[in-house]
Amino acid sequence: MNQIVLILSVLVYMLLTGYLGYLGYRRTLNATDYLLAGRSAHPYLMAMSYGATFISTSAIVGFGGAAALYGLSMLWLTFLNIFVGIFIAFVFFGHRTRAMGVNLDCHTFPEFLGKRYQSRFIEIFSGIMIFVFLPIYIAAVLMGAVQILVVNFNISYDVGLFVFSAIVAIYVIMGGLKGVMYTNAFQGSIMLVAMIVLIGVTYSRLGGITNAHESLAQLNPQIIEIFGGRGHLGFTAMPALGSNLWWTVVSTIVLGVGIGVLAQPQLVVRFMTVKSTRELNRATLIGGIFILFMTGVAFVVGALSNVYFFQSQQQISFLAANKNVDSIIPLFIQKVMPSWFGIIFLVTLFSAAMSTLSGQYHAMGTSLSRDIVETALKRKTSMSLSRLGTSIGILISTFLAWALPRFFEAGTAIIARGTAMFFGLCASTLLPMYVGGLYSRKVTRAGAISGMLSGFFVSIFWFLFVHESESKVIGAAMALFGKPALWGHPWNVVDPIVISLPIAALITVLVSLFTKKIDESHHQLCFNGVVKKEK
Repeated sequence: MNQIVLILSVLVYMLLTGYLGYLGYRRTLNATDYLLAGRSAHPYLMAMSYGATFISTSAIVGFGGAAALYGLSMLWLTFLNIFVGIFIAFVFFGHRTRAMGVNLDCHTFPEFLGKRYQSRFIEIFSGIMIFVFLPIYIAAVLMGAVQILVVNFNISYDVGLFVFSAIVAIYVIMGGLKGVMYTNAFQGSIMLVAMIVLIGVTYSRLGGITNAHESLAQLNPQIIEIFGGRGHLGFTAMPALGSNLWWTVVSTIVLGVGIGVLAQPQLVVRFMTVKSTRELNRATLIGGIFILFMTGVAFVVGALSNVYFFQSQQQISFLAANKNVDSIIPLFIQKVMPSWFGIIFLVTLFSAAMSTLSGQYHAMGTSLSRDIVETALKRKTSMSLSRLGTSIGILISTFLAWALPRFFEAGTAIIARGTAMFFGLCASTLLPMYVGGLYSRKVTRAGAISGMLSGFFVSIFWFLFVHESESKVIGAAMALFGKPALWGHPWNVVDPIVISLPIAALITVLVSLFTKKIDESHHQLCFNGVVKKEK
């Protein structure tokens, strides 16, 4: 790859990103602009910002590599991403969230939940949870992005970390959510074009759609020979029901990520940025198409990479990449795609990382400033305090991205576990009362708090003592009980969300049946114009 062309391309991309961030800064005049883009975002802007924030380098490279290992069963995640993360989220949650958020004058997800249930505790606790656990997820995405800089520009990790963090920090801190959404839309557009080109070239190199998938099916014995004992039934089939791989694919990947997206604070807040239900409806189709191409293409290409590597090296992707799943997609791009696409793909990964990071930084900063400090001190919001909160969040996340690779080899374990942990925690802690708040007048303040706390603490318990992927690394179960996990199969491979989310939902309902109802006048304020859709 021509280094000069590469550098110039990245510089042009960075300049355009900086300019869009500057536009956000110029058009940010008050706290509502900073926190919610003035509640007047264009549907394309909102949909692309939502999708680009959702899709990170881990989704393209990490989950694409996982598809090379697990096969086309990963497409169930694409289905849930579109059906749950877009259709259910936009149609059934988005309308009500936007309307109720306007009624209650909410600017963040924790503030929305706190005002809905008239509970400062809910807002502060959920804000603290986001502020404490989101940095691990942010650091994971940041580490992946910095590694791209290190490999392509031959610079040190520390220098790359400083440069990348500084670039994202400037437009997030100064431009607020307007700056974030402008840059997200630009970055998302680049990502979409790149994935369309990727799937087209892949099918072309493998002899067309039919030939490519028939060749993939013929490789089933190759993967069964390696992972058949764990339940693998081939690239074109789901793992054996109840096997270790089945629980990993279904509970951790499909359900964990597919359902966990509904309670992501950096995504929910996007619903409150559009000015009407009509705009949100228009955004639904755009968001669905974007997620289809981003995840669907990554998973299909990941699976089909096995065909290429077997034809060229007589090895499936897992072995061709020296058993490093995260390197499969980059290796495939390097081998198959023309050199000019390498530049596009590099910019695509930058876009995926920066778009996700900017949304995460903004959510983390507003959680500290508005949901914790301002709520606890009962102070009126200000842009300066919000910017301070975002700055602190960036510093903490950058420090973690610097420190964690020094304690964990290459940070690979952190990326997967940090992402899974945050998605699961958000769903188990926040989703039951979020759904109850949108659709029911019977969920009480005590019910919401009980469900929130039970979901959170059951998840933490499961991570520490049961789910072996985390408990073995953390070491608490080994220290206290002399074994990596309290229970064996299948419990040690069941993701926490499968246990904690139903428990949280059940406790929310049961406690609500026997505790004091919220005043009806507050319900009238919350649901004003919510049930009857705007015209």
